[in-house]
Amino acid sequence: LIAAKASEKDTVSAAGEKDDDSTKAEAWEKALKTTVVDMEVGEFRGHKVSVWDLLHSKYIPKENRKELLELYQGGVLTLEQVKMVVRTIVTKAEAARAEELASEHSPRAESTVSEAEDTHLLEDR
Repeated sequence: LIAAKASEKDTVSAAGEKDDDSTKAEAWEKALKTTVVDMEVGEFRGHKVSVWDLLHSKYIPKENRKELLELYQGGVLTLEQVKMVVRTIVTKAEAARAEELASEHSPRAESTVSEAEDTHLLEDR
């Protein structure tokens, strides 16, 4: 009977430690999910978006997300720093995408296509 009671106590203790870890994990995750950022770019324009959603968006590569989460969980980065970094990455990525789209649709790009078509037509004659 004494041995059985001791193992029950050990089991409860081990479960208690697990709960502490999962509570800590839930706390940092909850903070990321409840902290919102006003975004003025891309698909997020005009919306308040959680840091969690930004971290898991197409703008943040998996490796960067993993590194940011590790640094945040480890206490190296504050929530405010993570928020700033994520917002900066999304803004820069969207600016680069917009610039790329603009260069594809620029008059110079269109004239190059026209010139190539004209050259091709002349070769056919």
